[in-house]
Amino acid sequence: MSGSEATAPSARWLAGFADSLQRQDIPAVLALFGDDSYWRDLVSFTWNIVTVEGYAGIRDMLAATLATVKPQGFAIEGTPRAANGIVEAWFTFETALGRGKGHVRLRDGKAWTVLTTLQELKGFEEKRGATRPLGTVHGAIRGRETWLDRKRTEEAELGYSRQPYCLIIGGGQGGIGLGARLKRLGVPTLIVDKNERPGDAWRKRYKSLCLHDPVWYDHMPYLPFPDHWPVYTPKDQMGDWLEAYTGLMELNYWPSTECREARFDAERGEWTVVVDRAGERVVLRPRQLVLATGMSGVPNMPGYPGADRFKGVQHHSSRHPGGEAFAGKRCVVVGSNNSAHDIAADLWEYGADVTMLQRSPTLVVRSESQQQHGRSLYSEEAVQSGITTDMADLTVASIPYRLVPQFQIPVCRKIQDADAAFYDSLRQAGFMLTFGEDESGLGPMYLRRGSGYYIDVGASALIADGRIKLKSGVSIERLTADSVVLSDGTTLAADLIVYATGYGSMNGWAAQLISPEVADKVGPCWGLGSGTNKDPGPWEGELRNMWKPTAQEALWFHGGNLAQSRHYSRYVALQLKARLEGLPTPVYRAPG
Repeated sequence: MSGSEATAPSARWLAGFADSLQRQDIPAVLALFGDDSYWRDLVSFTWNIVTVEGYAGIRDMLAATLATVKPQGFAIEGTPRAANGIVEAWFTFETALGRGKGHVRLRDGKAWTVLTTLQELKGFEEKRGATRPLGTVHGAIRGRETWLDRKRTEEAELGYSRQPYCLIIGGGQGGIGLGARLKRLGVPTLIVDKNERPGDAWRKRYKSLCLHDPVWYDHMPYLPFPDHWPVYTPKDQMGDWLEAYTGLMELNYWPSTECREARFDAERGEWTVVVDRAGERVVLRPRQLVLATGMSGVPNMPGYPGADRFKGVQHHSSRHPGGEAFAGKRCVVVGSNNSAHDIAADLWEYGADVTMLQRSPTLVVRSESQQQHGRSLYSEEAVQSGITTDMADLTVASIPYRLVPQFQIPVCRKIQDADAAFYDSLRQAGFMLTFGEDESGLGPMYLRRGSGYYIDVGASALIADGRIKLKSGVSIERLTADSVVLSDGTTLAADLIVYATGYGSMNGWAAQLISPEVADKVGPCWGLGSGTNKDPGPWEGELRNMWKPTAQEALWFHGGNLAQSRHYSRYVALQLKARLEGLPTPVYRAPG
């Protein structure tokens, strides 16, 4: 079916959808959906991030939201397309409070998947293009206040004589990307970070670190990387970019600032947050608190018997500075995820004797194969064909999590076939491979469902030919003063032990900064309730507690990789802006 042939069924469906919604005729809406159908909403209908499944889920969501949302103004955007019996179309629409963008997949004329997203709030649009600020007042004015005067005044007042509406704890790519969204929306926001400069979280890592995802996947909100930027960004270059971004976006950013405690006053509707700003104790009173402390939670540091007797160096992978000091040393890397592989390779480059301890099977994908087969929306070819980063993000978001494995299994099979020799070389070295419990390959990483994951940028070849030694299928029994004793009785002499043993849930930061009670009230972050390894049920359909209201009033979690942080920062910012302006935000499926 050609694009023109796909337009007619798309237009018919959207016209019926719009008419039924405006009449609040829920049975008529349901008649437009197939038996196996999904509706994913990002804030526009639900003031939440929710996927509803089947007739009952769609009916209940519409019954709770239609009267206040008042959807209208639906229109096809672009040219619908069809392939393999599926018609896809983008559309725009309005609600009582905002403007949105949506996507539909039709099978046999009925909706299989629907995505609706809030893009902006009416009356509170970002100033851009024709509405951008002038920047000056022309003419001769005595006592003129310049841009720099205003900037210095704001920096001096915010957090002292004037409180931020929103406080973001964490100044990495997630925190500053969200800060940029909030700045554009006029939300008084302060970002605090313990590092001395923006980007230092990258600069302080081991020398060989670079982004494993390609440049097209890693843009920040509003400011894409220039077209000469390397495909895989080195960590120090990334640090410089984040520092420049913070300045260019005019963010209120306090470096060398550590949060000591936070508590919420429900009667006053505000937080009391005590921070140490370069030795100065400052009490902040924001209305909203965002934890943007990284993709994961507190590092998991195992407590093996004998650890206190070990005379060498031992630390978590998050604290590994690089391999320079370990030339000629005997190094054991515990774990087989991205960090474990990167650190093992880094140590080998500096002449260390490295052994990787692989405790469980690991999903490995060559970087080139992931880009070719799994990230085609984020590529130079996609850019040349007119696919913007926003369009790519929304396309990914249009696939309900329940269906992600279905979309990924063919991709995973294609990668396995193409890279059969690569995988055979790892197996022959004794490396334990997995492609996920559902054989979807990329799915477990995307959903954070527990499997170790490595995007290969070179370490796999070192393992395959024995330059990085491997002990697989064993665990640590105990440590001695100079060795690691394994469960099979093997002893590995060691001067350095790096624990690439992962992280806990992001609510671990809430336990540290606020209280264990609040962390328990909120519950774990990430995970879908898929019932797979490390992701117990029940099924949630969305990532727990991420980018949406939590059971603790005015507490938000923002994180993820660069693409997730970029895309979902829009919805966090719009939710916070709506609350600042006093707009009604009835949350469908409110937590707690």
